Amino acid sequence: MAGSGASDDEVVFEMAQFIRVYKSGRVERYFGSDPVPASTDAATGVASKDRAISPDVAVRLYLPPATEETDGGSRRKLPILVYFHGGGFCLHTAFNFVFHAYLTSLAARTRAIVVSVEYRLAPEHALPAAYDDSWRALCWVASHAAGSGGEEPWLADHGDFSRLSVGGESAGANIAHHMAMRAGAEPLPGGARISSAVIVHPYFLGAGGVASEETDPAMAQSVVTMWRVVCPGTTGVDDPWVNPLAAGAPGMQGLACSCASRRRTCSATAAARTPRGSGPAGGPGRWRCWRWPGRATASTSSTWRAPTPSRRTTPLPDLLTCKSSWPRG
Repeated sequence: MAGSGASDDEVVFEMAQFIRVYKSGRVERYFGSDPVPASTDAATGVASKDRAISPDVAVRLYLPPATEETDGGSRRKLPILVYFHGGGFCLHTAFNFVFHAYLTSLAARTRAIVVSVEYRLAPEHALPAAYDDSWRALCWVASHAAGSGGEEPWLADHGDFSRLSVGGESAGANIAHHMAMRAGAEPLPGGARISSAVIVHPYFLGAGGVASEETDPAMAQSVVTMWRVVCPGTTGVDDPWVNPLAAGAPGMQGLACSCASRRRTCSATAAARTPRGSGPAGGPGRWRCWRWPGRATASTSSTWRAPTPSRRTTPLPDLLTCKSSWPRG
């Protein structure tokens, strides 16, 4: 067995200053793994607390301060955003200082209950573990719908399940997409339905190149290598898990979002890594993403025109509260 120690110390994947994965299975993470405690934010009044859903899954809930009363004297119920953090499926805790500060601010600005999901990380728990954990968390949230009570009073007493959204950034955006697709095929508890999906800089890949990859070829290759590390059973970059427009991927008409146009809206300020290739089953076209300060939109339409802020984009607060219609075109 001479030399086996050196073999075990072989690095199979590394992203400088973030993560190093060894052939032995040992993983070193350098950023984003330290949690901060739940608390009440003095500046915004947003309260947070943690709940364990199973031995593998936990959530942190964020509740804005009490809202105005309705004519009947009761408090207005709040939209709900189930949020999945990014990090390439292999980095970060949902409870680190970056996500905690961001989601505290998001809950305050959108007047929404935010449920941040702590899912298991690859490569110790290879995909589809993160998808399974995220579905478990989404079902737990939905179990509080339709007057079914539920164990969490912040959801049962304050949540408006007619305005239930999923969202995330990077790998979390990938997860949010798949949760919305699965909810379209498999009913959620309590009759809950997904009203919208917030997809920010999604971790999607594909065999065809995109212009943004030319600016940093090394990074483009790194995220491809990362995908094979976190999903060792993958068929490659056109695996439907990472390319929702690949052959064999479920058609976008199965999207659970209840909006009639079945379009999805992103909140982003820079170009996303978007899927390539032919359009989804049941319709032509490609995903289109474009920049707008504080807002952005993605469409599967083959007839596409650049947006104007008054007609083609939906601010995130309005998306969660359903004050604006979805894009048409």
